[in-house]
Amino acid sequence: MNVPLFIARRYLFARKSHNVINVISAISAIGMAIGTAALVLILSVYNGFDSLIEKNIGDLSPDLMMVSGDGTAHFVPDSALVERLLDDQRVKEIRFMLEDNVFLSYDDKQGIARARGVEDGFAESDSFIGHIYEGSAQLHKGDVPAAVVGASLARKLGIHPRFVSPIILYYPDREGRISPTNPIASTRSEKVFPSGLMSVSSNMDAELIIIPLHVMRTLMGSRGEEVSGVELMLNDSSKQALRRFKRDYAGSCTLQDRYEQQPTLFKMMRYEKLAVFMILLFVVLIVALNIYGSLAMLIIEKTDDMGTLRAMGASDDLVRRIFVLEGWLISLAGMAVGLVAGIALALLQQHFGWVKMPGNFLVDSYPVVLKLQDVFYTVVGVAAIGLGIALLSSRRR
Repeated sequence: MNVPLFIARRYLFARKSHNVINVISAISAIGMAIGTAALVLILSVYNGFDSLIEKNIGDLSPDLMMVSGDGTAHFVPDSALVERLLDDQRVKEIRFMLEDNVFLSYDDKQGIARARGVEDGFAESDSFIGHIYEGSAQLHKGDVPAAVVGASLARKLGIHPRFVSPIILYYPDREGRISPTNPIASTRSEKVFPSGLMSVSSNMDAELIIIPLHVMRTLMGSRGEEVSGVELMLNDSSKQALRRFKRDYAGSCTLQDRYEQQPTLFKMMRYEKLAVFMILLFVVLIVALNIYGSLAMLIIEKTDDMGTLRAMGASDDLVRRIFVLEGWLISLAGMAVGLVAGIALALLQQHFGWVKMPGNFLVDSYPVVLKLQDVFYTVVGVAAIGLGIALLSSRRR
């Protein structure tokens, strides 16, 4: 028999002579339960928003992107390698893309944007069309080149697909000399007409404009088949399949998955989630300080019991472990209730979406994705806090 655990369990459920100890212990357990449930729920909501962002970005990002191996922004892909990729049965589609910062002018407003030149097949994909909320995804109106503009960028410049004014794109002439007195004369320019507005993510909506690839090449004065990247869409886009594909072509080219294409965004998402996890753990720590007070009072009440145990041969370490386990059991009991409540509420929201989001968003209810790793980290964090407070309290013995 584990004597310290047996006595600690009896102390936990036995009626104390001072009712205030019961009240403080109950408050501590309830606080730990609320903190644990909040950790599970809020982390699950973060997972939901992260998955939503990943899906939206994934609709405009390929499974793999072939980029320049020497770090240059633009390059001419090896035609033999492209033919080899086209012959690979795992490749569903290959698209070329050219992207760079440009200066925009629309009526009397100007701004900086990220122009992405794409092939016609890109605008015909269902994943891209699904993000058009006004106008169409056309990149040509007859023989006239058109553009799809991010929602925030369009609001900033007053762009609307029903207006007939063109968007004028400017890019520095790489072969010309910059004139200090008239810089605009040292740029190349192209006109496109707005055909649609898209909403993907806050970052993309604020800077992205989609135009035809040939217009982008003309604007930049590109030589030949210059691109920023070669987009690869695979039949199997699982992580294992992507790793195998990258390994097979490791000696021939540099391939980036979606996480490597947007490293800053995904790092920021991870750091935000970690920051929220640490803040909530700190709240749990504040709540757990109630256990310190409860144990301090219990130790005072059980002074006679400790004397009896020592007279029966119990060591100081055994007596100390009794109160450590007593405090830890209070936190574990609250944690268990909080886990059940948090997991149940997360699953209910995930499947039924009872809590609705205010305003107009891509989803009607708060997105929730419950992950076992979050539950594991929550258990470890809350249990560690409970054990630390119990160890600290037992020193008053």
